[in-house]
Amino acid sequence: MTALVDHFKNGLDAPICLTWELTYACNLACVHCLSSSGRRDPRELSTDECKAVIDELERMQVFYVNIGGGEPTVRPDFWELVDYATAHHVGVKFSTNGVRITPEVAARLAASDYVDVQISLDGATAEVNDAVRGPGSYATAIRAMENLAAAGFRGFKLSVVATRHNIGQLDEFKAIADRYGAQLRLTRLRPSGRGADTWDELHPLPEQQRELYDWLVAHGENVLTGDSFFHLSAYGGSLPGLNLCGAGRVVCLIDPIGDVYACPFAIHDAFLAGNVRDEGGFARVWRESDLFTELRRPQSAGTCSSCGHYDACQGGCMAAKFFTGLPLDGPDPECVRGEGEAALAAVAAGAAPRPSQDHSRTARRAPRRGGPVPVTIGMRRPAAPVATPVTVPSKPCDENPLSGMAAERFEPSRA
Repeated sequence: MTALVDHFKNGLDAPICLTWELTYACNLACVHCLSSSGRRDPRELSTDECKAVIDELERMQVFYVNIGGGEPTVRPDFWELVDYATAHHVGVKFSTNGVRITPEVAARLAASDYVDVQISLDGATAEVNDAVRGPGSYATAIRAMENLAAAGFRGFKLSVVATRHNIGQLDEFKAIADRYGAQLRLTRLRPSGRGADTWDELHPLPEQQRELYDWLVAHGENVLTGDSFFHLSAYGGSLPGLNLCGAGRVVCLIDPIGDVYACPFAIHDAFLAGNVRDEGGFARVWRESDLFTELRRPQSAGTCSSCGHYDACQGGCMAAKFFTGLPLDGPDPECVRGEGEAALAAVAAGAAPRPSQDHSRTARRAPRRGGPVPVTIGMRRPAAPVATPVTVPSKPCDENPLSGMAAERFEPSRA
């Protein structure tokens, strides 16, 4: 009998979980933001185009979408799109820094059976959190959780990106989640977006990786991870979850302008499969794109083939390898057997690919060129980065992160 995970390796007719970044606009500029959000892109999908995508997802029987950004709630049509999705049998989970979770919004969320909310917090204290997410962001997140708890919303998510500065706070994070009736969700830091610039400083040290693994073994049944830490399974038993890279097989990402990427943590032309505005829409990209077809073929263990732990860790995270300059069939940069450290030492300076664009700056994203860049999963090494010219902003939205979105007054939180 074929194991369920083997079916997933071959890809599904529709993604289990679709991540959809509605906008790059954000009132924060977190130093590890995987999409380098900050300013909106003038080409982002319109309300009608978003609804057309939702119609497709309904036809494909996608169970729910994980909406993010940027800060998705700053889109004036955010609640209209949430209501449209739930009315069309597509559940919504959205990630937010909490800036717009007022008591009124919290009451609305608590009354819905088809909308879940995920509050981002990267430190159990303001000192740790605000160093990563910005001054006042800790207070904003706590206030949002207080509002949700007061409205009777139980089971919303407290989302934490694990870093070397907060690994020692795991028990405190769990206590915060319990205090507000939330469920703790831990995710792995990837060297994606602005995280590429801060990964060396923020990613957990080897001894902290072991601390995290032991903590998840003890608490994993009550903590969500989204399969972020399957590379830690080489320590011993597998952690709860698929323990599989689902990129292009069971998950993918739609970005604000409709580009479809294999993985939410791999926003780069090398992992671009198509665009929802192309003929055939999202369904054709998911089912027929060359990139996704290649990712669903049987993959070689590559340089990890001689390791007895490969079946447990599956070689680790594709995005983490790519953005640190490692071959996709090589070891994870945080390989718990130490293979990643040796592999990283052999990477030439400047060889790691750069994320496609920093949306918090005035650099404009270059137009998409024809189609996706093929990813070879064999022994291909990433090419050296190509410099992107910086141009003078030509639209208001290049200067103001929320330009064109202020249908109602928006003020960032203050400490």
